Amino acid sequence: MTMPGVPVGELKTVGQIEATNTLVFYAGQNGLEIAVALLSTHTAGAPVVDAKGKYLGFINEFDVMKMLEVERDLSKLVAEHIMRKDRLVITPSTKISDAAKMMEQHRVLSLPVERDEAVAYSVSRHDLLRARIGLGVGMGIDP
Repeated sequence: MTMPGVPVGELKTVGQIEATNTLVFYAGQNGLEIAVALLSTHTAGAPVVDAKGKYLGFINEFDVMKMLEVERDLSKLVAEHIMRKDRLVITPSTKISDAAKMMEQHRVLSLPVERDEAVAYSVSRHDLLRARIGLGVGMGIDP
């Protein structure tokens, strides 16, 4: 059964999505460098990983702005000072609808996708919407 206004071929799981967010931050990475990466890539947030790609936390634009609000010098901070430590990850088998609910519940615009205990990529709110209506990257709606 198809939903009205949704082309046949609607995607169901995160693993079916061609994700557009490949940004990753690393433990020890400089805070100012993180802010510049978010701005220059127009990405709302990205996971923080260790050298093996294991999830440690997540940094989004709000987290960086919080540091600035309390007059912290980003150039003297590293990822671990800025990141959220709650475990906000999904897997390729996560339903798109469940990922969307998680984003809304935690007020985030991107979620890391973990495969084999390492972050493989992240999906954004835009990725989920594009998948729900059956559009792939390159189908007139590029990131």
